[in-house]
Amino acid sequence: MSAPAKVSGALKSVDYEVFGRVQGNGGLRGLPYTEQEAKKLGVVGWVKNTSQGTVTGQVQGPEERVNEMKSWLSKVGSPSSRIDKTNFSNEKEISKLDFSSFNTRY
Repeated sequence: MSAPAKVSGALKSVDYEVFGRVQGNGGLRGLPYTEQEAKKLGVVGWVKNTSQGTVTGQVQGPEERVNEMKSWLSKVGSPSSRIDKTNFSNEKEISKLDFSSFNTRY
C-alpha cells in the first residue's frame, strides 16, 4: 500500500494501551485486526502485545483518521476481544510521520 494520503488538517500522533481480553490465540488475538483496520483507515504506527496482557502501540496520521482509529481501539477491536478500557497518552500534533506503514511488533 502506498503512503497514506494527507487529508486536510493537522497530523497527529497518539500512544495507546488497550485493556481487557485482548490477547489470545497464541498471543495474537487482536494484532492482525488492528493492523488491518489501521491500513484501511490509512494511518501508520505499530501494535504489540505486552507481558501484562494488554495491547499497546502508536498511531499517526491525519487528525480525523487518528480519531477514527481511537474510536475503533476503544469500542470495536477484534471480533473475539473484550475491551474494558483504552488509555491514550502523548497525543500531539506532528509535522511529519515517523512511520511509512502500520506494523505488528513482536
